[in-house]
Amino acid sequence: MSTIPGRLTDQQVAFLLQPISEKRVRHLRGMSHLEAWDVRRQLIRIFGFDGFTVQTVSLDLVHENGNPNYRKRNKAGEEYGPTYTAWTIVFRAQVRLTIKGTDGRPMTVFEDAAAGDAINQPSIGDAHDLAMKTALSQALKRCAVNLGDQFGLSLYNDGSQAPVVLRSLAYMGEPVKESEDAPVGTEPTPQGTEPDPEPDP
Repeated sequence: MSTIPGRLTDQQVAFLLQPISEKRVRHLRGMSHLEAWDVRRQLIRIFGFDGFTVQTVSLDLVHENGNPNYRKRNKAGEEYGPTYTAWTIVFRAQVRLTIKGTDGRPMTVFEDAAAGDAINQPSIGDAHDLAMKTALSQALKRCAVNLGDQFGLSLYNDGSQAPVVLRSLAYMGEPVKESEDAPVGTEPTPQGTEPDPEPDP
């Protein structure tokens, strides 16, 4: 097993190059995605509890609106029940993910941003909480996707679970042949809204 300082071990590289398990992929509104808690689970499994850090670089309120005469609607679009103030909140988060080597030294840093919303929530506090957590979760997932197929990179290829990295010249001597490459599909785009955020346990 390779333990070169500042490098991933052979076992870590081999695991990162495996295709993602179907059990880890969620399908919602025509989109394939990973849950944020599952991304954290994989980070712990591959790098250890102290093998990575997640830092919130910024967390900004983008939009806040209260509709004082909101009523719930059924599937037919008909309003029902009493009116209440419905809060729609949007936050933008920028997150930094640092991956460490087995010696504890930082190896690489990924930084990305995402927006998260909470729509028509009856509590302004819950709406803020939900929008913040959604933005932070989405930003973390965008950072982690730089680690390849185990963190959902292949899902950007039209939702495919077939591996797209296959191998890396940084760790192996032979490049990926063109005949081995999966055809490049279109990156999925959200249909209306982002996937539902994960509830707290």
